[in-house]
Parts: sequence; structure tokens; C-alpha cells
Amino acid sequence: MNVSKPFPLNAWYAAAWCHEIGRELSPRTICGKNVVLYRLTDGVIAALEDACWHRLLPLSLGHLKGDDVMCGYHGLVFNSAGRCTYMPAQKTINPSACVRVYPVAERHRLVWLWPGDPALADPAKIPNFHWNDGRQWVGEGGTFYQLKCDYRLVIDNLMDLTHETYVHADSIGDEAITAAPFDVTHTGDTATMTRWMIDIEPPPFWARQLGRPGRVDRWQIVTFQAPSVVVGDVGVAPTGTGAPQGERSHGVNGAFLAAISPETETTCHYFWNFVRNYRRNDAELTRELQLAHVNGGAGVYDQDHRVLEAQQAAIEKNPRSPFYDLNIDAGALWARRLIAGMLADEQTSMIANAATE
Repeated sequence: MNVSKPFPLNAWYAAAWCHEIGRELSPRTICGKNVVLYRLTDGVIAALEDACWHRLLPLSLGHLKGDDVMCGYHGLVFNSAGRCTYMPAQKTINPSACVRVYPVAERHRLVWLWPGDPALADPAKIPNFHWNDGRQWVGEGGTFYQLKCDYRLVIDNLMDLTHETYVHADSIGDEAITAAPFDVTHTGDTATMTRWMIDIEPPPFWARQLGRPGRVDRWQIVTFQAPSVVVGDVGVAPTGTGAPQGERSHGVNGAFLAAISPETETTCHYFWNFVRNYRRNDAELTRELQLAHVNGGAGVYDQDHRVLEAQQAAIEKNPRSPFYDLNIDAGALWARRLIAGMLADEQTSMIANAATE
């Protein structure tokens, strides 16, 4: 285990949407681990190291043979447990011929993969992403695969929403965001940024969602789940109808969802969704909201995409550490502390294990 990398390995990371994995070989790189995903004939997902034991050709360049994977170079066959079951031109199979198997699970419409020690892969540790289940909350999201930035930059972006004022000025941005006070709290594995904007004019996006004129109370309650999931509880309600006290029925409530999976130190996969608990049967609204977020470069996440990749490029050209921090970075800083804590724990475990060998 290489603890110098900026991502913990002993964690569940989103690798794909459930609907993306079928009876074909689908390669992914998660935390520097090359993996091939596919469904067995019974529908269960398998995840193997994407490198043949023999000459390291990616198995994803081969094909399925029943529930097994045949290498596209010399025809070696591996079952879903990673064991070689066939070698060309010989009857005896080398007992060391196997590829790594990765723990994998389906939950909340996503495929989650554990790139670290398989003995520690507890399904109970899969991040709470229930908003994405499509029952009480509805929405259709997507993925930026191979987003060209450190995954922690995406977390920084989502934990500090003051950027909306400037990056998303034509939709969700508002000067009230920068003027309103906020609070940051944390637990052993979460950090939460809470901001209320009371008695303001709603920005264009939320004015359309509310569908009636008047001033509003707006909320942003953003929670980071270590090491790489962010859920933002957001919405507006007419001023004076009780939203700050918990009565939101007069307003509209959404949630932005982000499962950010490191690919390498400077690239990541960004699984996103925006879900809502109002007008849940309105398919046209679902499509409208999807396009509001990703729409050929004009959506909210498209705007973030450009900023994040430009930021990464600037970091590589002008390396300095640490960043300069402002008060608004409190939530992002706590998220980074929690990630750093996980990395430190892994390093401690690695040293302890090495000492006993």
C-alpha cells in the first residue's frame, strides 16, 4: 500500500452507476487500481484486476466466456474469484495464476468498490447516499469520468458554496451567500457547513422552482462523509413560513449529491445528481433540472468542471503548499483533516503489520 498518495484505500468508492455495468467488460481506475467490472449471468457484479497474470494485457480487452473472462492476447481464462481456469497448450495450470479480486457492492443506484484490504471491506461502511435511491427523492444525474483534477478540489468546491456567487451568477449565485453567516460542525467522519439566508430575493434558479414571487429564506446544509462523498441539503421557502424552524412544506427542497472517486493523484470520477422531493412525477422537470446542471458546457456542473480543471493546471504550473485559507474554507479544511486522519491511520496500520511480519 502506497500511503504517499492522497487517497485512503480502505474505503468504498463509487465506480459506476448500476445501469452502466452489464454483460460486457467495463474498465475503471479507482485510487490507481486498474479494475474490470462485469455482471455474472445471475446479475451479481464481479470486479477483477484489469491485468492478465501472464503478460499483463488488460483483461478488459478480452471477452466474457460465460461467467469467466478470457484474455484477448493468449486466451487465458479467469473466473470471478480471480483464479485461472485455462491455459493454452498445457493441461496443468500454474497454481499461482490468479488476478486480484476487489470487493464490490451495489447500493443507492451506484456500484461501490473497495480498493484496499479486502478483509476490511464492511458493506455497513458504504456511504449513506439514500437520497439517490429514486423513492422519496427523484432526479437523474450523471458522471464526469476522468475529471482532470485532484478529487479533494471537488470536495473543496462543494464545501464552500460562496463560489456560487461568482461561478454560477446566472442561476444559483447571489451576493446574499457571501453576506450570510455560516457554521461548521464535525464528527469523527463527517463535516457539515450550514448557512441560512433570511428574507432575500431568490436567485433565478430557485425563483423558477418556487414558482411564485416574493422574498425567501434560503438554506444550504452541506455534509461531507469521509473520504469522498458530499450531500447538500438546499432550498428556499417564502420568508416567514417557518423554514429555519424546520417547517419546509411551503417551499421547495432539493439535494445535490456527489460521490467523488480518485482515479489518480490528479484525476477523478465525479458521480453527481440533483434530486428533489417536490413534483416527483414531473418527468419534464427532471429532464430540465438535469440539463440545468450539465448541458453542453452551459450547466452548473459544466461551469465547475472548467474551474476545477483550470485550478489543477495552475497548481501544476505554480506548485506551493499550503494554499492560503479564508474563513469560508472552514468546511473544506475539516474535510481535508478527516481525509488526512484516514491516511494516517492506514500508515500506522501498515507500519504495525510490517513490524509483525
